[in-house]
Amino acid sequence: MTAFLFDGPETAAITVLLAHGAGAPMDSASMTATAKALAEAGFRVARFEFHYMAARRYGHRKPPPRAETVSPEYVKAIAELRAKGVTGALIIGGKSMGGRVASMIADEMFSKGEISGLLCLGYPFHLPAKPTQLRTKHLAALKTPTLICQGTRDEFGTKDEVAGYALSDAIEMLWLEDGDHDLKPRKSISGFSAADHLKTLAEAVKAWTGRIAR
Repeated sequence: MTAFLFDGPETAAITVLLAHGAGAPMDSASMTATAKALAEAGFRVARFEFHYMAARRYGHRKPPPRAETVSPEYVKAIAELRAKGVTGALIIGGKSMGGRVASMIADEMFSKGEISGLLCLGYPFHLPAKPTQLRTKHLAALKTPTLICQGTRDEFGTKDEVAGYALSDAIEMLWLEDGDHDLKPRKSISGFSAADHLKTLAEAVKAWTGRIAR
């Protein structure tokens, strides 16, 4: 059974299901802060872990598997979330690898009416220092309404780099000034704090879901 962490009102019209990044669990500082910000904006937020990450809690350290191999776990998490009585519009996504995995199943789930959209937090367009090894092929034909929230200096895909990618018209980008892969800015340089960016993110997600949720 998939274990979930919940934030936000149980009566929310929209639930956001988030998976973690490759190296940090669902209760990392970054994911917790993001979940809290979305909950304060009125969303019900559910976080879960892929099996390899959950196993680390019991001392079984495994390296992150290929994203393709854990996509069935995401599909299962959606079904188990619904089995828990979560109804209404569902947005899937996650931090870095979690968002990438969600993007791989998004069109299938969207075509079945299971989800309303895809939310990626710091999408890993490429590995750091390997800008030519892109993970964007499937994003060119994506049909699911998508919002990618990205820091402008994210080493997995900067604003200047992403501008040259062939991305589907279904994808909207929210750029957070001077944000890193955790969307955190350097306040002394940008004038923004991490809290500022999280508030902007939550407001953007609320406006976006207002347009696409069904």
